[in-house]
Amino acid sequence: MKFAYKFSNLLGAFYRHGNLCFSKDGNSVISPVGNRISVFDLKNNKSETLPVSTTKNISCLGINPDGNLAILIDEDGAAVLVSLVTRAVLHHHHFHSPVHSVSFSPDGKKFVITKENVALMYHAPGRNREFNGFALDKSYYGPFDETTCIDWTDDSKCFAVGSKDMTTWIFGAERWANLIYYSLGGHKDIIVGCFFEKDSLDMYTVSQEGTLCVWESDTELEGLRKGEDGETRGDVIKGSTDTPKQVEGIKNVRYSQRSKHYFNKAGDFNKLTAAAFHKKTRILVTGFASGAFHLHELPEFDLIHSLSISDQRISTIAMNPTGDWIGFGCSGLGQLLVWEWQSESYVFKQQGHFNNMNSLAYSPDGQYLVTGGDDGKVKVWNTNNGLCFVTFTEHSSSVTNVAFTSSGFVVVSASLDGTVRAFDLHRYRNFRTMTSPRPAQFSSLAVDSSGELVCAGSQDSFEIFLWSMQTGRLLEVLSGHEGPVSNLCFSPVQSVLASVSWDKTVRLWDMLDSWETKETLRLTSDGLAVTYRPDGQELAVASLDGEITFWNPQTGGQAGSIAGRHDLQMGRKETEKITAKQSAKGKSFTSLCYSADGESILAGGQSKFVCIYNIKEHVLMKKFEISCNLSLDAMEEFLDRRKMTEFGSLSLVDEGTGDGDGVELSLPGVKRGDMSSRRFKPEIRVGSLCFSPTGRSWATASTEGLLIYSLDASLVFDPYDLDMDVTPASIRQQVKKKEWASAILLSFRLNEMALKREVLEAVPYDQITVVCSSLPDVYVDKLLNFVASTLEKSNHLQFYLSWAQCLLTLHGQKLKNRSGAVLPTVQQLLKSIQRHSDDLSKLCDWNIYNIRYAAALSKQRGMKRTAAESLIHTKISPSCSKAHMEHEM
Repeated sequence: MKFAYKFSNLLGAFYRHGNLCFSKDGNSVISPVGNRISVFDLKNNKSETLPVSTTKNISCLGINPDGNLAILIDEDGAAVLVSLVTRAVLHHHHFHSPVHSVSFSPDGKKFVITKENVALMYHAPGRNREFNGFALDKSYYGPFDETTCIDWTDDSKCFAVGSKDMTTWIFGAERWANLIYYSLGGHKDIIVGCFFEKDSLDMYTVSQEGTLCVWESDTELEGLRKGEDGETRGDVIKGSTDTPKQVEGIKNVRYSQRSKHYFNKAGDFNKLTAAAFHKKTRILVTGFASGAFHLHELPEFDLIHSLSISDQRISTIAMNPTGDWIGFGCSGLGQLLVWEWQSESYVFKQQGHFNNMNSLAYSPDGQYLVTGGDDGKVKVWNTNNGLCFVTFTEHSSSVTNVAFTSSGFVVVSASLDGTVRAFDLHRYRNFRTMTSPRPAQFSSLAVDSSGELVCAGSQDSFEIFLWSMQTGRLLEVLSGHEGPVSNLCFSPVQSVLASVSWDKTVRLWDMLDSWETKETLRLTSDGLAVTYRPDGQELAVASLDGEITFWNPQTGGQAGSIAGRHDLQMGRKETEKITAKQSAKGKSFTSLCYSADGESILAGGQSKFVCIYNIKEHVLMKKFEISCNLSLDAMEEFLDRRKMTEFGSLSLVDEGTGDGDGVELSLPGVKRGDMSSRRFKPEIRVGSLCFSPTGRSWATASTEGLLIYSLDASLVFDPYDLDMDVTPASIRQQVKKKEWASAILLSFRLNEMALKREVLEAVPYDQITVVCSSLPDVYVDKLLNFVASTLEKSNHLQFYLSWAQCLLTLHGQKLKNRSGAVLPTVQQLLKSIQRHSDDLSKLCDWNIYNIRYAAALSKQRGMKRTAAESLIHTKISPSCSKAHMEHEM
């Protein structure tokens, strides 16, 4: 099963660079995250990262009007055509230079890309099958500097291109006699956006200095006349500053400037960085370098509202098809925001760690993940929807380690600011802050199985500090190591703490016996990581020489070792002068994690690979490549000779003066990026690894973000003990005969997911106990595993819970005897039940509230009715008595 783990999601990163797009229905926003794209479903509050990637970071993306195709273009101009339906790559193409923007025509037949000072129009891939997916139709020249933006008319007859030369060019998508090209000026800075009016040739242009020009055309779209020259594929249309020749009897299209508006007040300069326009509602959204945005109604330029959403520049803006939601991307902090302007509220607001992610930990039920980063933030993520639901910002320096307590409701974090903090996930607050007598920088953390003891190791004083979670008091300072404490780990079954240090020792501390050293294990090199097997019977240690050694914690003897230095396969940094092979000699694993069953171990370090080893055989089973993004450093094994000049590597040459993107220089020895440099290239590395308690997934905190690898759900046929008689037809025949136990056994031998579900759901409710009691032991584990995984997504809640209850009740003692093998399944079952419980409890609480409200309302009306009746009765009674008296008289 270890080979079936596939990339499933990317957490901790929401936006990096490029433009945002909304889906056709407007309910999802598609965001470029490094060299991948993520789809955020705003209605169902879920995220998904597509299993496709480009060679470098994505610079722009375009979605066709049907919403089923996407073009992803990276920094070098390499394009990938992706199906958003099948999540598969359909075609590769290279534009041979950086592309600034891409846009499909509204009819979906063409698309335009802008690169350098040219706009290229291609036939869009569609139902007509062609050998070349991207067939060039026309090339349009005109601007004298790089092109920046594109917009189409609603009928796809014309398109406009903005440029850095402060002009906007309008071209005909077909050969029009009265509109071949037209150039608009009027600006003093780079054009940020150009937009056509709805069903019109009238235009709006927005420039970087904060100026809006409104242009009026003397011709309607219906007034465009076909040219006499026939069209041929590959035409080149060259615009110039001269007026195009006029065809006899046909008047050329002319533009006039109707008005000009300014976003910045007098004396205030705020650079305009992004713009978007919704044609139906005529709303213009503009974003600025200060993090503010404005909403204006055009053409009157009436301000609807303005708001500051960030302290970083807004990189991109997009509006959904209905015009209700506005998407903002801020590349400085990696923020992605969706704003509903009518109600003035956030629909979606997420931000990853804007610096390196150092550590991660799963909650005991596998539902949540906690991460800590160099930005001093602790974030808790929901593994079901991939979104962050709480961020703790109390730390004032890098968070080096995080952990969950056994209850799953407390998160503990250690930081370089000299504090260990405990956070409550019920009230979302920091309820404990633990410090040392003298200031110390904590680099490692461990919490015992009871959740009562918290330990942290120091980088500078070589000591381990022990606190009580209940009181927050410092219980003991454990001394003995002669070097920085690099990692700590508590035994899952005993009160024993394992600590590993740069002094080439692993120390086992007995927490019950005066906190003394129980055992000292000698290593051949500096110790970097230590972890216990889930059953507590084995200890794995990673050292600086690239070895993973296994120890028996009871006897203190070494059980085996794995030489993993050659498996790391380091890349070569651009600034290094030695080969990757030589560089790898000094590399080692810095993070270890056992699988849920304890049969294999994950190892990662300063490399793009995560290795999984079989412990019993001491062999490498598989290497997972966590990234193929060449925008990161240390990715390539050999230096590109094309980047080498007589002056050395091009990466060492300072090409800029700080304008725009700046330079890519960092100080020697800097691993995490030099904050003083204007731009740096982050180095690929794995900061932390963790297996889910359910055993169905594992996560890694890397330079790319938080990557989740899950068991491949598409693996539908995995037969067990198969013979010729086991066919779907024979299984369905057994179901018709009401031979339930036999049908279940046969379906599990064929092991086809859909068929297993069909057979299980055909069993009558009152027969579940009988069927469970007659199952052989080998099939009990398989059925329980199937029930646990199906329960998570099935609506038949009571039905599958009844299966789980019967299996655990009737076979509980036998399952307990092999608890190690069954534990991941039980954890998965607990996770599914907990998720349903959370969903149903919210619904039930809401229903109870509504019933109480209705009951109180009816009671109140009943009281009013009783009061009204009594009032009427009191009014009638005096009048009756008066009439009676008059009658007697």
